[in-house]
Amino acid sequence: MAVISPQALKSPLAPLCHSQLPQPQFNRRSSRTFQSVIKPVNREALAARTRVVARASASVSGFSPDISDKLGDVGIFNAAGEPVLFTDLWDQKEGIAVVALLRHFGCFCCWELAASLKEAKPRFDAAGVKLIAVGVGEPLKARMLAERLPFPMDCLYADPERKVYDVMGLYFGIGRTFFNPASVFSRPRFEAMKKAMENYTIQATPDNRSSVLQQGGMFVFKGKELLYARKDEGTGDHAPLDDIFDVCCKVPVS
Repeated sequence: MAVISPQALKSPLAPLCHSQLPQPQFNRRSSRTFQSVIKPVNREALAARTRVVARASASVSGFSPDISDKLGDVGIFNAAGEPVLFTDLWDQKEGIAVVALLRHFGCFCCWELAASLKEAKPRFDAAGVKLIAVGVGEPLKARMLAERLPFPMDCLYADPERKVYDVMGLYFGIGRTFFNPASVFSRPRFEAMKKAMENYTIQATPDNRSSVLQQGGMFVFKGKELLYARKDEGTGDHAPLDDIFDVCCKVPVS
């Protein structure tokens, strides 16, 4: 895992960190500022770029067959602050779980993803699939997202030390976070992000500010078997939910 030094955090790049950005307020006066930070892109260009990234990233071939065993001793927290083992979150024999690893609780792209997951939850429930969302940060930060978005707290977990992210080998660093070409936004998604952030607070950013450099990913497990794996190439580069539905909602539940 890449390590960022205290000196690096004091560099001219430091103002780019989410923890130092002003809290967005989506009124008429400030909407121009937000639009100057994240601009919608041409839909055709977005679709072409997304197809390339998706083909490059969605594969279980880079993960060992015993990845669930490696996760077995990893401890995280539920949103109430109680410690839990990661592999206790779903049935390790036949249970199907969608595991969304968010970047961190103060990431506005992750609020958008969490909002999409919340809307998809009834479909997961109907298919007997458990939704698990994990974010980098303290349980208090998780509760901020859960209460303000809102998001079901019984599906939300905190990994302040990024233990799960390390085991899954997810990307980390300044380049991936701020300068990756995968971080593009269509106009519909831009509007969805604004809606998700109506009650956003920058106070949900992790206390460890270097955590804003962590990227996320999306995974589907059936018991201990990894059925789907996609590492986010850059900030906001989330797995298409239709791909997740194709995998988890068509797998027979024993």
